[in-house]
Amino acid sequence: MINMENIPENIKTIINSCYPYIEDFNPAQKAVIESGYLENNKNCVIAIPTASGKTVLGIMAALKSILDGGKAVYAAPLLSIQNEKVKEFKKFEEFGIKVGKHPSSADLSVMVFESFDALTRFSWDALREVDTLIIDEFHMIGEFTRGPTIECAITRAKIITPSLRIIALSATLENMGEIESWLDATVVEHDYRPVPLNKDVLDAEMFNTKNKNDVVVKVIEKAISDDAQALSFVSTRRFTESLANYVAGKLKRKTTAEQKQRFKEVADKLLAVPEKKGSRPTSTCLKLAESCENGAVFHHAGLFSEQKEIIEEEFRNGNILMIAATPSLMYGVNLPSKYVVIRDYTRWTSDGPQAIPVFDYEQMSGRAGRPQYDDTGYSYLIAKSMEEAITLEERYINGQVEPTNSKLIENKDAVFKQIIAQVASTLSKTPEELQDFFTKTFYGYQMTANSSMSFFAEESLKFEIMNALEFLLQNQILQATPSGLKTTPFGNLIARSNYSVETAVKIKEYANNLDNFKSEELIYQLAQTPDMPLIAFKGRKSKEPVREMLSNYGLFAIDIGNPEATAVSLIEWINERTEYQIENAYHVYSSSTRRSAYEAS
Repeated sequence: MINMENIPENIKTIINSCYPYIEDFNPAQKAVIESGYLENNKNCVIAIPTASGKTVLGIMAALKSILDGGKAVYAAPLLSIQNEKVKEFKKFEEFGIKVGKHPSSADLSVMVFESFDALTRFSWDALREVDTLIIDEFHMIGEFTRGPTIECAITRAKIITPSLRIIALSATLENMGEIESWLDATVVEHDYRPVPLNKDVLDAEMFNTKNKNDVVVKVIEKAISDDAQALSFVSTRRFTESLANYVAGKLKRKTTAEQKQRFKEVADKLLAVPEKKGSRPTSTCLKLAESCENGAVFHHAGLFSEQKEIIEEEFRNGNILMIAATPSLMYGVNLPSKYVVIRDYTRWTSDGPQAIPVFDYEQMSGRAGRPQYDDTGYSYLIAKSMEEAITLEERYINGQVEPTNSKLIENKDAVFKQIIAQVASTLSKTPEELQDFFTKTFYGYQMTANSSMSFFAEESLKFEIMNALEFLLQNQILQATPSGLKTTPFGNLIARSNYSVETAVKIKEYANNLDNFKSEELIYQLAQTPDMPLIAFKGRKSKEPVREMLSNYGLFAIDIGNPEATAVSLIEWINERTEYQIENAYHVYSSSTRRSAYEAS
């Protein structure tokens, strides 16, 4: 039973009822509360480790606003987090607090970053009713895609509602001072973890092997002896499959008949997913079920969404021993595990393989240790040799997390979209007003606060804005009028959508020339746009079937990649071929076909 004197009784009652497993606040939570967090309305950045109770702290600030007659928004980067939090917060409705996804109809709204951004553009009346904004995974402000969205949404919200209180829930970042100044916030940092984390580097030579998969197997065997589970991170989809298959083969004789029965039941659920959609299980589905029957599965974007949900749920229920996943699993899904294995510390980029940032290593490692279950969590980074292990220990275990920098200006589409948003919302009507807005962003703060950059900041920003304006005017997205910049009807459509400007411009071009396009050519062109969810090739199998199918329709591509695979899959889909047939014919992850078809339509 929570009993801290400086927590209002009405908040304490709700927390005790809705989170009965919390007997007392942990040291990190106490540090935040004792900072005056619930006694003032100052912005606050809460930087404490994974699973240390950031959500409850954010919710207490929300409850404070709501119980005083106001409203709160809980902003999260991903739909999976949004859905998870809506489900968690629904229990507050027992106390008369309406929970939903928009402040026009709820006291506590859970919104993804893009939805909150839209709120700041067109729903000012609803925004002005919001007293408190809680931002989950705030450290994603430095991420290329979603970072600029939440950065500019915060900036716009502060302009429209200066009294808005901002609570940022974040991992610890190297440049907290910059974030503190930009948000005009109090930063509370603490290193307490409810489950202590043991981080280590294992090298293959220690186990008399050159195969890092053998080291993963040793960790899984230790997990089995502890009646625990493991998450294993690798760099590609293909590697998730090969690792799960390898581990499953090694575990055949190490699990009980009872465990095997549970694994088989999960495998049957996974196989039933495509059958319910009217398709035979694809080769990927069969491979997944086969490895699952021995307790190991893979998790990546090439699976049906329902299969991923089954894997996540059954892992939480203890019916899967290991998930092999790409690093994307470190965000968005609450899957704590006693053991975390990071087999691959490189990621493929356009410049070739690159070492992952220390920040990503910390995020993956942070999954280790289940509150209420484990005394200690274990994170193992795998090296091939002792020499490599020493290097990895120095870089990742003893290294510092990198500073988080704004990606706003690097992301040209974000610049376009935010200019359109400012003009469409009538907040900016001139280049000078646009420059003033961008100066107030985190990017603008970092540029002007950096002594080596501040001299060039104004001219550099002006150059970027004028270049973007030229493009937007040329493409009839904005128009110059005697009263200032305005959006065209086309620009308004872009402002109210989540599509990139490049995609919108291309779709307009295609729409104006529909008579000149065959349906197959239109699908091919749509597959080249940035917003199309791509259907990926499986491994290194021949891409010639895709090339041949395109040529059958008079479409010739020099390079055959995922956009071309997507085009062929969609053409086959409208010709009523199943996922099973598409995957077998073209060596692609066809489970993504339905989503791509939905976006293309």
